[in-house]
Amino acid sequence: MSIITIFYKYYQNFKKRKYSNKVKKVANVVGNDLKVNGPSYVTPKTELGNNVNFNGIKIQGHGKVIIGGDNFHSGIECMLITDIHNYDNGKSIPYDETVISKDIIIKDNVWIGNKVTILAGVTIGEGAIIQAGSVVVKNIPKYGIAGGHPAKVFKYRDKKHYEQLKKEKRFH
Repeated sequence: MSIITIFYKYYQNFKKRKYSNKVKKVANVVGNDLKVNGPSYVTPKTELGNNVNFNGIKIQGHGKVIIGGDNFHSGIECMLITDIHNYDNGKSIPYDETVISKDIIIKDNVWIGNKVTILAGVTIGEGAIIQAGSVVVKNIPKYGIAGGHPAKVFKYRDKKHYEQLKKEKRFH
């Protein structure tokens, strides 16, 4: 192994520790086995379950984000936004200074692909998969595989297979 390869691996591990420590310092709750492989930002109202894997996620806003589900995986450049501007009942156009905050809840065994955006008030059900590049504006049901702008369920996971893997505790 070359010195360059050794240095590169050391540097990558250093960055991962730095990202992980930052998330642990800011989040309200952090479960076991957090892995942060890319630049990630959370808020003090973020709660993380066990075996959470961030590959580059940004959580912003004043609402609570509960990734209370265990075994969560995100792709790179994902964004969870808990605030909405007041455009309907505001005192000015296009919106006023009022901010409306809504929670985002993500259940067990959810995988979101690269560059997914999840907006305020959304719940993503257990075992759901969100296709890369999607914008999630409505709840996604358990086992749903969704994608698009806005994200829509186009398929469901094989429930029997999913439940068997879950029973055997075969988590990535």
